[in-house]
Amino acid sequence: MAVLSNYRIDTAAVRTFRKFLWRDMPGALLPDDPATPAPNDWYSPEMLGVLPLSSKSHWDLPVIVTAKFTLHLLASHPTPPAFDGPEDRNGRRNHDEVRFWSDYLAPKNSRYLRDDAGHAGGFAGKAFVIMGDQNTDPVDGGSLHDAIDALIHDARIDGSFVPQSAGAVEASAAQGGANSTQQGDPRFDTADFNDRVAGNLRVDYLLPSKGMRVCGGGVFWPGRSDPSARLVWGEAPPPSSDHRLVWIDVSADGAQCRPGNDPTASGPSRPGR
Repeated sequence: MAVLSNYRIDTAAVRTFRKFLWRDMPGALLPDDPATPAPNDWYSPEMLGVLPLSSKSHWDLPVIVTAKFTLHLLASHPTPPAFDGPEDRNGRRNHDEVRFWSDYLAPKNSRYLRDDAGHAGGFAGKAFVIMGDQNTDPVDGGSLHDAIDALIHDARIDGSFVPQSAGAVEASAAQGGANSTQQGDPRFDTADFNDRVAGNLRVDYLLPSKGMRVCGGGVFWPGRSDPSARLVWGEAPPPSSDHRLVWIDVSADGAQCRPGNDPTASGPSRPGR
């Protein structure tokens, strides 16, 4: 994980949760070994004593946009809900890594959390954007969908604007396979996965807090006729990544959007300023 910013990051106020143990999340979906009668015992007590919730980390990065406005970037990259067995250890961990943010934003539900510096509790800021490859689609794919669905519809989040692209629709129709039986809107896909197994999914997110005006956004997934198509279209392995760049343009203080930015548009194929 990496965050690049044109604005100064308040490094003294950064919070990270790389060391927080999975077992310490109340109601954690710890995997079960189906070969034993004991519950939630896929990992031994010794393993659970060192196994973090975060497969990479969870970051709260305060970015000082102006003297009066700080935007918190809540960044994470949960494990893919795959590459496991009937115990679903990765699917369950993915679920709880996504659920972390719902708990972090809720004062009552975040009391159990303790960051890597030993400070307890959850979010204490105002404006935020949850960002990152969450590796879970709200409808399709093999993940446990309720955690990402709850996050998108959280009362503190404005999930009404969904970045999209024309290229994703084109890819879904051209590739077929699992894409042909999916329930989600292919416009919102952000990743081009194996069409025999998962198909293309929406797994990469930018979820702003309520109160910020979304002026535009999109997914960099141009159609094949676009001059930049060579960056994302091609045989496996993909030319750049199987994930697509997702972007939004926001007015952080709630002011009117700049002329030409229309949040109801389908989203240009290239990021704006």
